[in-house]
Amino acid sequence: QRSPLLPLLLLLLLVSCCFCHSPFYIMSILEYNGAAMIAMAGKDCVGIASDHRLGLQQQTVATDFIKVFPMSDRIYVGLAGLATDVQTLNQLLKFRMQLYALREEREMSPQVFSHLLSTLLYEKRFGPYFVEPIVAGLGDDGKPFLSGSDLIGATVKDDAFVVSGTCTGNLYGMCESLYKP
Repeated sequence: QRSPLLPLLLLLLLVSCCFCHSPFYIMSILEYNGAAMIAMAGKDCVGIASDHRLGLQQQTVATDFIKVFPMSDRIYVGLAGLATDVQTLNQLLKFRMQLYALREEREMSPQVFSHLLSTLLYEKRFGPYFVEPIVAGLGDDGKPFLSGSDLIGATVKDDAFVVSGTCTGNLYGMCESLYKP
C-alpha cells in the first residue's frame, strides 16, 4: 500500500536537488558556458560590462572570450549564453546592421536595434539561440537606452540597469543596493 506522503517526499527531494546542486541537478544550457553581464545608465551615458571567462560548466577553458560587441558608435550589445550562439548571433546582427544602413541610408537607433534583436530571436523560438542579450546605447537625443531580453525575444526596458547571465540574482542585489540615479 502506497503512503499518502510519497508524492510530497518526491517533490521535496526534487526541489532540494535543484537548489543544492546535487548530482541530480539539471543544468540549463544557458548555464553551460557561464556569464555575468551588466549595463547601467548614467546622466547622458551608458556603460556595459561582462566577464571574459569561457567555461565548460565548472572548468575554465579561456579567459579572453569577448561577450560585449560594438554594433555602432552609439550601440553595444552583450550576449550571455552558449558560446557558439553568441558568436553566430553577433555575426548575424552585424550583417543586419549593415543591411539596414544600406537600405535606409541612416544609422540604426538603439530602440530599433532592440526591436530587430527581439524579432530575430522570436523567429527562432522553436529552435532558439541560447543567449540572453542586453542592449545599451544612446538615442539620437543623447538619452540612455537599456534593454534586456530572454532567448525568445521578450524584451524588458529599464532606465537604471539591466543584468544577464548565470548570476543575475547576485547582480540584481548589488545593483539595487549600490545604484544611485
